[in-house]
Amino acid sequence: MAEVSRTFTVAAPLEKVVAYLRDFANTEAWDPGTDTCEQTTPGPVAVGTEWHNVSSFFGRTTELTYRMTRDDPDHVVFEGRNGTAATSDDLAFEKVDDASTSITYRAHLEFTGLARFADPVARLAFEVLAAKTVKQMTGVLEAR
Repeated sequence: MAEVSRTFTVAAPLEKVVAYLRDFANTEAWDPGTDTCEQTTPGPVAVGTEWHNVSSFFGRTTELTYRMTRDDPDHVVFEGRNGTAATSDDLAFEKVDDASTSITYRAHLEFTGLARFADPVARLAFEVLAAKTVKQMTGVLEAR
């Protein structure tokens, strides 16, 4: 199991940050590990909405189905699964002032079956990816 947590502040108002990050298709822009992410359920984004995500991790491409499991004005959670992994992206938001938002980003990755033997290496790679994610997410949100 690999887990990372980062708290950081972006120069963007809370409402804009939450509106952008609650659509998981936007991970293409802010997550350096995501190659493509497409909403697969029709209609507006809400709890139960699913996305097909293609990511690169450890130099390998993997496909996951993500589902929104929490959609609050200050907290969203997405859970992803495939045959070898379960993952979650947990994003909590707090208004700092009218022009800035604090984001707490927690990511969890757990391999299943034989893939679980990759856990020690995954922890290290996940730490590196988390640092890149914070930098990329900040840049994307502040440019909007």
